[in-house]
Amino acid sequence: MSEADILSADAPLDLRLSDSELEAHREHITSFIAETVEAASAEGAVIGLSGGIDSTLTAFLAVEALGKENVHGLVMPSVANAEDMMSDAEGVAQQLEIEYDVVEIQPIAEAFFNVFPEAADDRMAAGNVYVRTRGILNYFVANHENRIVLGTGNRAEAMTGYFTKYGDQAVDCNPIGNLYKQQVRQLAAYVGVPEDLVMQTPSAEMWSGQTDEAELGLTYDVLDAILALHVDGPLTKSVTVRHLGVTAEQIDRVVELVERSEHKRSMPPAPDALSL
Repeated sequence: MSEADILSADAPLDLRLSDSELEAHREHITSFIAETVEAASAEGAVIGLSGGIDSTLTAFLAVEALGKENVHGLVMPSVANAEDMMSDAEGVAQQLEIEYDVVEIQPIAEAFFNVFPEAADDRMAAGNVYVRTRGILNYFVANHENRIVLGTGNRAEAMTGYFTKYGDQAVDCNPIGNLYKQQVRQLAAYVGVPEDLVMQTPSAEMWSGQTDEAELGLTYDVLDAILALHVDGPLTKSVTVRHLGVTAEQIDRVVELVERSEHKRSMPPAPDALSL
């Protein structure tokens, strides 16, 4: 696929990396994965495969870092998952020739719903049960096999709290956690991820028909740009509006997401120590 395909026509900021920068990130991330496994005295890694671009890129880099024999994939569908996404997840494992298991998590989730049925129709609460169940299974397998759990979150998700606490971020490390979504797509194309997966519509699939951008209220290109220039970067709100052509309301939305999710990026708080 061409470099132009990575950047949508209405993207307010081009965050694409040069070829040398892409190669540097590739080497940096694969070294990070290998060093993290070695530091843990582990024998490899477990990764949940969703069929989405983030988990796919992480799996490609993990195989490059550790070898296919040292990566174990888990495909964990529920009724909320689109069948083609699960097929894509299995296809990634087969392309990479890694060991993988398909674990149907609906019966596990139903056990929770049956225990507390009054919450079963709460879409967000039920969606988080699916995500947290996958986290438990990742660690169940990883503990048994003396492996680490690889996270698949990117920088845009981490900064805005677009993940489930103690769910998809119940992991040992986030190899692609420094990359904005636009850069995730670009690096994925660079390392050979199939084009249909690179350009797939992102979805956490916590419920049927969910998409990331609809829930966030912003496209990833707009989100990346505001994070890069205003939240991570030095530009004021008014300058960011003028430079990117975004609205003040969009900037407020991003800042709200970042501030509201601070607790997700921190250890659970305790009272300040007393000096008695």
